[in-house]
Amino acid sequence: MDSGKAKVESVCGCCGPLRPRYKRLVDNIFPEDPKDGLSKSDMEKLTFYAVSAPEKLDRIGAYLAERLSRDVVRHRYGYVVIAMEALDQLLMACHSQSIKPFVESFLHMVAKLLESREPDLQVLGTNSFVKFANIEEDTPSYHRRYDFFVSQFSAMCHSTHEDPETRTRIRVAGIKGLQGVVRKTVNDELQAIIWEPQHMDKLIPSMLFNMQDDGEENPASLAESCFRELLGRAAYGNMNNAVRPVLVHLDNHRLWEPNEFAVSCFRIIMYSIQAQHSHHVIQQVLGHLDTHNKNTPRMRAGIVQVLLETVAIAAKGSVGELAWEVAYTVNPNSQTSSPPNLWLGPTVLEVFNTLLKHLRMSVDFELGENSRRNSGASVSSSGRVKESEERIVQNAIIQTIGFFGGNLPDYQRAEVMMFIMGKVPVYGTPCHTLDTVKIGHQGTKRIQAMLLSSLIMVTSGFKSKTMVAALPAPFLDPLFSISLMEDCELRQLVLEILLNIIDRHDNRAKLRGIRIIPNVAALKIKREKISKQDVGFMKKHGQQLYRHIYLGCKEEDNGHKNFELLFTTLAVLTIELANEEVVVDLIRLALALQDMSLANEENMPMVIRCGIMALVAAYLNFLSQMIANPAFCQHVSKVIEMRNLEAPYLLPEHIFREKCPLPNCLEKEDRSLYFQTVDLAECLVAPGYNAERLSIPYVPQVTGKHSFVDRRKHRWDRLTRRKSLVDTISLQVDFPSDSLPDKVRLNISALFSPDTTGLEEQEKEKRRQVMEKFQKAPFEEIAAHCESKANMLHDRLAQIFELTIRPPPSPSGVVSISAGHAQHQSVPVYEMKFPDLCVY
Repeated sequence: MDSGKAKVESVCGCCGPLRPRYKRLVDNIFPEDPKDGLSKSDMEKLTFYAVSAPEKLDRIGAYLAERLSRDVVRHRYGYVVIAMEALDQLLMACHSQSIKPFVESFLHMVAKLLESREPDLQVLGTNSFVKFANIEEDTPSYHRRYDFFVSQFSAMCHSTHEDPETRTRIRVAGIKGLQGVVRKTVNDELQAIIWEPQHMDKLIPSMLFNMQDDGEENPASLAESCFRELLGRAAYGNMNNAVRPVLVHLDNHRLWEPNEFAVSCFRIIMYSIQAQHSHHVIQQVLGHLDTHNKNTPRMRAGIVQVLLETVAIAAKGSVGELAWEVAYTVNPNSQTSSPPNLWLGPTVLEVFNTLLKHLRMSVDFELGENSRRNSGASVSSSGRVKESEERIVQNAIIQTIGFFGGNLPDYQRAEVMMFIMGKVPVYGTPCHTLDTVKIGHQGTKRIQAMLLSSLIMVTSGFKSKTMVAALPAPFLDPLFSISLMEDCELRQLVLEILLNIIDRHDNRAKLRGIRIIPNVAALKIKREKISKQDVGFMKKHGQQLYRHIYLGCKEEDNGHKNFELLFTTLAVLTIELANEEVVVDLIRLALALQDMSLANEENMPMVIRCGIMALVAAYLNFLSQMIANPAFCQHVSKVIEMRNLEAPYLLPEHIFREKCPLPNCLEKEDRSLYFQTVDLAECLVAPGYNAERLSIPYVPQVTGKHSFVDRRKHRWDRLTRRKSLVDTISLQVDFPSDSLPDKVRLNISALFSPDTTGLEEQEKEKRRQVMEKFQKAPFEEIAAHCESKANMLHDRLAQIFELTIRPPPSPSGVVSISAGHAQHQSVPVYEMKFPDLCVY
């Protein structure tokens, strides 16, 4: 029996009519001449048979694969095309459970075509795979893998075929194949392996390689579309694996300098991903910046500019949703139902900390390069280029910091301002981020200027309902300390920040430029009634504001811009925060500035004295029209008129011109050229102002809380200048003077007695010599002098403490030790000195 059965089977294998039906149906679809194409009628029969008997699909697929492999080897490409067309039609027609084995055969045939070196076959296999990728299968596949297809399609994306048209066809086919892999795998939970680094490192560089080739529009646009689709499908846990290959590709191809393509890539990334994943991209770029912290300045600047772009796009989206997502990532069990404060998330703080760190590094590199150049004989052009490149890095960092903070809601900007202000190195205050000892005085000023520039960007357009919230003491104190620096640029930046915060009605543009405004009403100033909160703010911090304006006016390096900003600051203060009491204080301040310029106890240059006079004239002209007091306006106009005739150098239109002729001195006796306190007080009596306060000269007030910071801040800057230490240091020691010996009492008086207004000529000459010494002597000599004075002070204090601790003499005598024996020495009562309070 067995032998007979074997014979029957062998006969069936040889005779055509006895072959299995599925094989006969498959053979019938192939015509004798491949040019005739697929037989449609026979293909319909094969399709009907496959649908009716789905269990035969795997055999049909295996047989088609066998024929296709044979035809590929024999280079009968016409039959190969027919076989693939048949497979495509069967795939589209059959959607049963039995299609799984058929798919394996199909993918095997596609792989055969992709392995061939014929471009036509590669394109043919790719097109078939794309059709298969568009089919939605009912159940996921447990064992199917696409590793080969990722590798092969990626290789096709990098085709270097000699013929440009053929090369374009192969690259387009490769991109389409990758797109098909993405569509087939990203929605299949069992195919999450596609997001692993070994696959992403092939997929993404292949797309980027074609996107950066501007000469071939079709591959570039198709690659971009595929890239967007991939990123749009990226889940929370896959974002890092998708972004990292982009950064590596940009490194390998040196696309950070210039960085147009890098910026374009990250624009695509930020607009393609889900909004709640934006912080992942920002973190990746920050980490990449840390990795390349010692690379060329242009490369670092390119990375920072890309970071700026990502932050800008993230800011355009829902910032609150982004913050909520960050907070939720940190604490998934949080019950927060609404987006919390942005600063609860770690990403934003990480952005600022990283940028500040790289800002410091850039300053270190720049200053280190400067010191090396200065130590050499000549300045090389390469050194100057490197310095300018470091400035590019610094400007990019500043723009990023400013833009990031500037795009936040107003209620969150105060926290951003506090965060940045806390990083600004200020003398006398702790700074936990920047070590100012290593970078030196020049480096500290550079970082101060850059951070203040970023604060200007953050505060631009800032609108706070109350000044208490906008200018809290922890922000205001260090800002004012910087305003006393001997650097005109820093003082300008501080005034710019104050103006951004105080000017809540956008009046600054109308007041631009220091000038005598003929008609303030024509400016159409916008203002509101000052609130109770703002009144309280001025009572608490008004003297601080006045003092720093007063001290800022008499700096020798003040230029036209400094006086412009000072005028605008006074004007905006008047508009936003001035009630009757503040108006009087501002007039007192203006008169004090005028008196300071006339007295010239600081030996200021004539141009600064005239500039202060011009500032006072411009401001009082503005103020008189704002309070609408005719008598006040008349007095101010009369003084300005006289100055136009006799002293034009005291007006802003003249003194700030180039080559303005300056006088040798300012004559105090010519009262018509100056604003008189008595006349202004009379003008203010009628409207109800407290004119009596005008008779009290304004004196800058320093509270104990801030005087130490100011002294520490000026310890380096002020030692080599004209100002006396008495202006900033005030020391009071209380002792019962009557209980001290006369000699000690005189020494204490000499050490601690304050200056009086009625000093004699000898005392004035002594003060002048002291100021001259501190102004012209070298730093080492001044330090030694101060040290000797400090030692003398300690000696005197030791004498005082010794006298106060020693027990008083008694009539019974005191005990002394002599030759080992105790001896009592009696003191007569008439020789004892008693305190005045004990004598009657």
